[in-house]
Amino acid sequence: MENIRLRIEALERATLSPYACLSCDTKGRDYPCTPNDMRTEFQRDRDRIIHSKAFRRLKHKTQVFLSPEGDHYRTRLTHTLEVSQIGRTIARALKLNEDLTEACTLGHDLGHTPFGHAGEAVLNELVEGGFVHSQHSRRVVELLENDGKGLNLTYEVRDGIANHKYHDVASTLEGQIVKFADRFAYINHDIEDATRGGIITEADLPKDCVELLGHSKGERINNLIIDMVTTSYDKPYIAQSPDYKAMTEKLHSFMFEAVYLNDKAKHEEKKAKEMLALVYEHFYKHPEQMPTFYQSLLDSYPLDRVVCDYVSSFTDRYCITVFSNIYIPSGWNKY
Repeated sequence: MENIRLRIEALERATLSPYACLSCDTKGRDYPCTPNDMRTEFQRDRDRIIHSKAFRRLKHKTQVFLSPEGDHYRTRLTHTLEVSQIGRTIARALKLNEDLTEACTLGHDLGHTPFGHAGEAVLNELVEGGFVHSQHSRRVVELLENDGKGLNLTYEVRDGIANHKYHDVASTLEGQIVKFADRFAYINHDIEDATRGGIITEADLPKDCVELLGHSKGERINNLIIDMVTTSYDKPYIAQSPDYKAMTEKLHSFMFEAVYLNDKAKHEEKKAKEMLALVYEHFYKHPEQMPTFYQSLLDSYPLDRVVCDYVSSFTDRYCITVFSNIYIPSGWNKY
């Protein structure tokens, strides 16, 4: 049978931008593995991420609203899928490597904590050296998955995952797309979720932002993508036009004031922070109660970092269960 990977690689060389990262030019993996006849190296990375336990856990991790009553609020998993869709659209339009962008976007939040950025803030205070979810996402794929073996991803995918925060710069244009796709996604779907939750209305949005970016989620995302593609086409960089950048940042600032720091939207976060801190404290004092794999990491890493590795992997509901088992007494049950 034809070697399909070689055909795809040839197609990349013939059709992608000179600024694209070709699959055949990857800097490789920490541990070499035999090439696959069906898939390029970046396609294999995408598949490894999708089939990982960390990826599955995203479905029960908070995006913005803790334990929302309703089926249509975003979770960390649905956010990731929306980022991936936006990132792939931009990469395809710019003739960049769509598979590389897809792998980076699907892996960008694997290191997120339970309870979203509230959980991240707690661990950042408790762990020496701090906790940044983008850097921890890289730790997940390099070490924590597969009981210490990691996913053995290519350098370019790991770099794109680790450098997706807004002021970071990934080494490839495909990786640089991720931070913009992330921002385009969360600003607009958080507007939708906050509107559904009665926190804001569409009329509250800054008028100049709406006039330029669009009057609906779909319009805004479409216009943001068009602007980025127009600004970056056949260029060795990824960027927004000055006007779109200014309005995106203004809308982002509005969301911080109106939603992300809103007492009505965040009134349960104090409980979540206190709960996560207590769970962390318990395993710091009793590391022998962590699973065997995490105990084995203590031979190579400090206790606070390993406890962070463990509790940051929790989903929201599992964290609540662990907290209940540790701190809430069970009823008397003798038959």
